[in-house]
Amino acid sequence: MLPRLLRTYLAPYRGALTALLVVQLVSTLAMLYLPSLNADIIDRGVATGDTGYVVRTGMVMLGVSLVQVAGAVVGAWYAARTSMAFGRDLRRAVFGRVMSFSGREVAHFGAPSLITRTTNDVQQVQMLAMLTCTMGLTIPIMLVGGVLMAMRVDLGLSWIFAVVVPALVVTIGFVARRMVPLFRQVQARIDTVNQVLREQITGIRVVRAFVREPLEAARFARANDDLTGVAISAGRWMAAMFPLVLLVVNLGTVAIIWFGGHRVDDGSMEVGALTAFIAYLMQAMMSVMMGTFVLMQIPRAAVCADRISEVLDTRTSLVVAEHPVTEVRERGHVDLDHVGFTYPGADAPVLSDVTFSARPGQVVAVVGSTGAGKTTLMSLLPRLFDVTAGRVRIDGVDVRDLDPQVLWSRIGLVPQRAFLFTGTIASNLRHGRPDATDEELWDALEVAQARDFVEAMPEGLEAPVAQGGTNVSGGQRQRLAIARAVVRRPEIYLLDDAFSALDVATDARLRAALRPVTADATVIVVAQRVSTIREADLIVVLEDGRVVGTGAHDELLETCATYAEIVTSQLAAGESAA
Repeated sequence: MLPRLLRTYLAPYRGALTALLVVQLVSTLAMLYLPSLNADIIDRGVATGDTGYVVRTGMVMLGVSLVQVAGAVVGAWYAARTSMAFGRDLRRAVFGRVMSFSGREVAHFGAPSLITRTTNDVQQVQMLAMLTCTMGLTIPIMLVGGVLMAMRVDLGLSWIFAVVVPALVVTIGFVARRMVPLFRQVQARIDTVNQVLREQITGIRVVRAFVREPLEAARFARANDDLTGVAISAGRWMAAMFPLVLLVVNLGTVAIIWFGGHRVDDGSMEVGALTAFIAYLMQAMMSVMMGTFVLMQIPRAAVCADRISEVLDTRTSLVVAEHPVTEVRERGHVDLDHVGFTYPGADAPVLSDVTFSARPGQVVAVVGSTGAGKTTLMSLLPRLFDVTAGRVRIDGVDVRDLDPQVLWSRIGLVPQRAFLFTGTIASNLRHGRPDATDEELWDALEVAQARDFVEAMPEGLEAPVAQGGTNVSGGQRQRLAIARAVVRRPEIYLLDDAFSALDVATDARLRAALRPVTADATVIVVAQRVSTIREADLIVVLEDGRVVGTGAHDELLETCATYAEIVTSQLAAGESAA
């Protein structure tokens, strides 16, 4: 998977890579030329006492050195730009794929794992791309050039390369084979740490309320220790690689000095040539050592590439039709035709044979006990999940055949858990309609009974909103979510238990303010309070995922035992049904 990712996402930068190759070729050739010049200075200048030759050749060495340095700097610039662009494109691709997932795929991977794959995993592959661009192209040039130049200096000592280079390759391969599975475990342990940390931060109030801090701290410590243990094991192998490489390189150097000294003694080789040969050996070994840096990153990057590719290769279960419908004649029509839905791996369906219709100007309420499938039903209408049986039609067209943008443009959704984005109140409301004016935002806030507390804020519409809306109360967050839907003025309002955090009086005022706004729209509402849905045109009663009653409030009191039980339980709890 790693070569495929590099090949795919580095392809747009062929021009930069070509320029990088040329620059590094010039820089490496200049580096390879320096030992030969040094040998000439020793053999033809120092040995003969020719000071002029030493100065002239020294100036040439200085020029070559400047070329080598300039090439290295320009190469580093190209490498940095290319690798950063590669990482940006890869992150964008992973993020785009994740954003196309339905709830099914998100649940399969898990939010912590998706976050790790989009950030840490991409960073590891990007680091490999950086090392490859910086050193990977230089390594083969320096290795081959060093060997050839050494053979040109003295062919009699070249057999040492035939021993040292394979010894280095075997040593590095031995260590790398043991590092791959450890790095795979490291990434999995990072997922676990992220999951535990995310749960604890999200549920901090529950943890404190039940005095679970010591137990949760111990749970995090276990996950952290597991990660630390595996990381230390991988680190030990990484730490062992450098001494092993240096051992082989130093043994090669000793061999050259030993055998080269004998050749100098018998006149087969000059001192300058021996110096150059040692320099070329060091350059060749340096290229292998640089390759070690790259190889150390490859096992971890390969594991990360597999995890990234797993996301990129996963197709969303919400497949867009080959020729989606982009124009519809009807407006605000909702029809559920014998709808059924089963979560992946579940033994029983959550919804079975659900059938009802809603039309513009109607308010359709869905009620039922906890676990009856109300929220799942609301998720099927905007196609957050696909039905496993039956059909959901919006404006007369199966949602699976509608263009997603056409479908979503007709719906204003207020989810069960109201969520706000980091920014301001205005930016959150304009999620409903980006071109909405401030006056329209204030009107929506007034309908949602939120104008009073927004006006009380010093910044008004520009008041900051923390991540998830945690700097406002649950009721305020819910009213802002309703205002966001109102700003959109959709054809269909989906209110999934959107009044649960409101007191009875605010609930009543909000519903009264919504009536004229939604007079020409279709409203489907899930609610717990009977008072909220008493005046609905149609009430659908769910029990164990099945429709057990439909009709108006008074009719259901007489014909549906489940609805009557819900009403009775609320009256017994002291809530008025009126």
